[in-house]
Amino acid sequence: MPEHLELQQLVDISAGSGDETVPNLLENKRPLLKRCPYLGLLLATLSSLFFSLCSVIVKSLVHIDPLQLAMFRFIGVLLPTIPIVIYTEQPIFPKGKRLLLALRSFVGTVGLMLSFYAFRHMPLADASVIVFSVPVFVALFARVFLKEPCGMWNTISIILTLIGVILITQPPLLFGGEKPQHYSSLFGAVAAFSSTIFGANAYILLRVLKGLHFSVIMTNFGGYAILQTFFYSVAFGILCMPNCGTERFLVVCLALFSYLGQVLLTMSLQMEQAGPVAIARSADIVFAFFWQIMFYNEIPSRYSVLGAFLVLSSVMLVGLRKWALGLPEDSELRKKLGILAQ
Repeated sequence: MPEHLELQQLVDISAGSGDETVPNLLENKRPLLKRCPYLGLLLATLSSLFFSLCSVIVKSLVHIDPLQLAMFRFIGVLLPTIPIVIYTEQPIFPKGKRLLLALRSFVGTVGLMLSFYAFRHMPLADASVIVFSVPVFVALFARVFLKEPCGMWNTISIILTLIGVILITQPPLLFGGEKPQHYSSLFGAVAAFSSTIFGANAYILLRVLKGLHFSVIMTNFGGYAILQTFFYSVAFGILCMPNCGTERFLVVCLALFSYLGQVLLTMSLQMEQAGPVAIARSADIVFAFFWQIMFYNEIPSRYSVLGAFLVLSSVMLVGLRKWALGLPEDSELRKKLGILAQ
């Protein structure tokens, strides 16, 4: 989901970028990996659980505009990061990177706000599937902006994802003049797809900024994002305090779950390669379908299920390929993965 794009820097490190500036949260806990070799994948799955619960909260707080919910979420990003950037004595506004940091914050903030609007106006599972397809589109924008190669497997993943998104959104041009049954309008579908575009560009900017300490990126992201969402809230006249009781409790849970999801994802990437973690993160889609049926009694259509299957397959294909390419040349597992490692 766009809501944890700031951790892509850690994904690049886990995949072998060689950057050693990220503190190891598990320095003294290596025996855990021997007793539970799949602990990294378990933590990645738990992070998916917390991120999916954030989506449920966003959809449930119907009296609070998604812009404001995004602001509360960014507060949950900024506050825990400030002590880290102070402790590591990192420059908050490094020379030569300030404009890129501001641009990355703007792109990431818009992407998250759009995803929140998608959760509000679409069935939870459908919105989650589209938003979760961000990694697939990274290859396309990496080709355009970074001149990275976009091979056969990336092209296949993009095509499968686009077909899946079309099946989920069911545009009237292809499926007839009537709007899909579950949608109040097509605004949610447009917001969901637009969020993937902004999210993919945020990934590209993070690749450019990967030499910076993650706390610097997250501090700038949180600070700029709070100011940006506060300005939008004032400009649109939607700034207000949540009601006492359940609303304020859920807002606190939104910030807490976001933070826990990010911490668990960070720890999983320190234990496991990026490819398997990306595959484990696919559980986000499964959780979304479960919450949709459990909390909202919305049964997914056959088009949504088929579209989700295609998108999930694309994400898993990307994860498997990243995993295969990260294995040693003489690895037996890499040989078994065969054509994916080429």
